Amino acid sequence: MAKKKNKKVVRYRRPLNINVGMIIFALIFLYMAFYLYTYLRRDKVEFYEVVEGSIVNDTRHTGIIFRTEEPKYTDRAGNINFYLREGKRAAVGTRVYSIDETGTLSALLAEKTDGSVALSKENLASLKKQLSSFSQTFTNEDFREVYDTKNTLDAEVLEYVSVDTLKNLDSAVSELGGNFTQVRADQSGIVSYSVDSMETLTPNQVTADMFDKSSYKKSSVRSGQLVETGAPAYKIITSEDWSIVFPMSEQELTTYNGKTSLAVKFNGRDLETSGAFSTVTGGDGKTYGKLDFSKYMEQFVSDRYVDFEIVTDEVRGLKIPRSSVTDVTFYVIPKDYYVSAKKDSSDSSSVSQSGFRKETYADGKTVGVITSCTIYYADDEYYYVDAGENSELKAGDFLTKDDSEERYQIGMTQTVQGVYNINRGYAVFRRIEILSSNDEYYTIKKGTDYGLSVYDHIVLDANAVTGNGMIIYQ
Repeated sequence: MAKKKNKKVVRYRRPLNINVGMIIFALIFLYMAFYLYTYLRRDKVEFYEVVEGSIVNDTRHTGIIFRTEEPKYTDRAGNINFYLREGKRAAVGTRVYSIDETGTLSALLAEKTDGSVALSKENLASLKKQLSSFSQTFTNEDFREVYDTKNTLDAEVLEYVSVDTLKNLDSAVSELGGNFTQVRADQSGIVSYSVDSMETLTPNQVTADMFDKSSYKKSSVRSGQLVETGAPAYKIITSEDWSIVFPMSEQELTTYNGKTSLAVKFNGRDLETSGAFSTVTGGDGKTYGKLDFSKYMEQFVSDRYVDFEIVTDEVRGLKIPRSSVTDVTFYVIPKDYYVSAKKDSSDSSSVSQSGFRKETYADGKTVGVITSCTIYYADDEYYYVDAGENSELKAGDFLTKDDSEERYQIGMTQTVQGVYNINRGYAVFRRIEILSSNDEYYTIKKGTDYGLSVYDHIVLDANAVTGNGMIIYQ
């Protein structure tokens, strides 16, 4: 019997042929993968483009207002009604308020003003201005001012209504007889119905705790209110001159030293003016700033505290971030040790490069070798050169002069303030001169030697640079 043939087919495996092209491709792939990995892992250095600009340092303060003011008190009890509005000027003999001992006048006023008196456009404009000023200056920390503002607006509305009504009730008022007293101003000045305990306070009595507004209290007397004998009715402000006393930091004391006038901007009032500046010693021995004014007092007649900003002079230059600035230590070398290159080939003593002649030893002899190095700054006496590890000049090296036996040993250092310029892809220190600053930026002098120019790229965070010459990856 014949054997059966095995029909199973076995696939032939071709051997793996590794040629030179595959090896080169694999090496390139590995190199690119490694490069990409290191690039992603590498710390990136952010840069800032230098621009022209300025910094206006508006320092904010809260001050206490001082005026020439005198409270006036009632000589009997009863319902009080005012004839003048808050902040109006009264001449001697002007009717200011009346006291109604029986309440008859108050009932008559209520009858006459029951929905029949409308506020004028001037009245409404005044109320809107106060609300606008309050909304612009309000902070959650001063929430209690909401109630003060509400009481002030309530009082002012009542005054507008009652004053207009009282003008038309002279005949009815005369019928009240002895139970009704009209009080007239015995001094000329501005009338205010906001009374506190600080009318007689002087700048020399100020203490730090007085600037805590949470403990401040004032009373505002309103038309129709029942008052007791000896209660404060109003106060009269007899002078246009007024002052603001405010606390200052040590830095501000130094900044404002020698100044006799400061520009002031009042928050929420659209008012900017200048005041005569001086300092006073308070009751606690501390030094406070004092600003004196001779106008605009009427706008603050109801206030004891005021928020304002002192506007400093605008300084223009180059604007850079504070984070870019660092201090770098350099070797300082006297300028007369610098050797300039000479191009005269007929002169046997000519040198082909500039730098400093450093003493070195060759074949048992001391010779001077011109060593080039970057100069990062120069003043009247010295050149400033790199003191880092990669510097061509080291501490202890001796330098010599041309045509002289004098020697200078490197070692003296000086710290310079500046930034790292990265226009060429590596860090180069540039010295700066600061003109002004705020919390985020410096304004530096433009056009300085060894300094910066507009559109230069500098390192945003100076701590990311280890020294001059560092390669920068962006």
